[in-house]
Amino acid sequence: MTRKKEKSQELPEVSVSDDGEVRHLHLGTPWIQGSMRVAEPFELELEYVQRMMAWLLFADLPQVSKGHAMQLGLGAGAITKFCHKKLRICTTAIELNPQVLAVCRQWFKLPPDGPKLRVVLADAAQEIKNPMWQGTVDALAVDLYDHEAAAPVLDSADFYADCRALLTDTGCMTVNLFGRASSFERSLQSMAAAFGDKALWAFKPTREGNTVVLAQKTPTRPKRAELDVQAQAIQARWDLPTTKWLRAFKPVAA
Repeated sequence: MTRKKEKSQELPEVSVSDDGEVRHLHLGTPWIQGSMRVAEPFELELEYVQRMMAWLLFADLPQVSKGHAMQLGLGAGAITKFCHKKLRICTTAIELNPQVLAVCRQWFKLPPDGPKLRVVLADAAQEIKNPMWQGTVDALAVDLYDHEAAAPVLDSADFYADCRALLTDTGCMTVNLFGRASSFERSLQSMAAAFGDKALWAFKPTREGNTVVLAQKTPTRPKRAELDVQAQAIQARWDLPTTKWLRAFKPVAA
């Protein structure tokens, strides 16, 4: 079943569809822009969205709840809800389309704003230049696709430099890349220009074609044994498939 909302000026129509136990969000096309298992609204349903949590591999886990997570692009609210409800971390989402926010609140169990949760309706490219955010973000998730889902809306070296400026010294950015191989290489080059080659890590693509790339503000090279221990701790605490991640996650540069 599909529930449609009225169209906002110059923004795609937002609709919701249910496929069995899973609810999807769409922006004017059949492309899925986000999903939620109705019975488990605060879990991460899609594999690539789970991988957007890869910053936890580099985090001081006992201190996670004292940090700040930011999402550029709300989607169906999955990352925002997980960070807020499961990680108990101060969470900010920046979303351009007010319809998306309204639908997330009505159909995707997104909680109202509060002391540790805020959704800012703004153009992410402009909002991240606001000095109030710079140097405050421990985990930045970038998932900015238009209604055609063809390539990232913001993908320049200048944009990624602005993203880097948001991060604390130990902060990480994760980016969802989806599309052609040429687009992926161009995105990597833009990220490398802003963060440096040694700061980048990447997963192998998911079956659906999503590649999650991670960039560290301060590059590190933890040993595989250290990552194994960290992955086991994350999986035990938050039930993410992190031990499996390590078979598909590696530095971009040797």
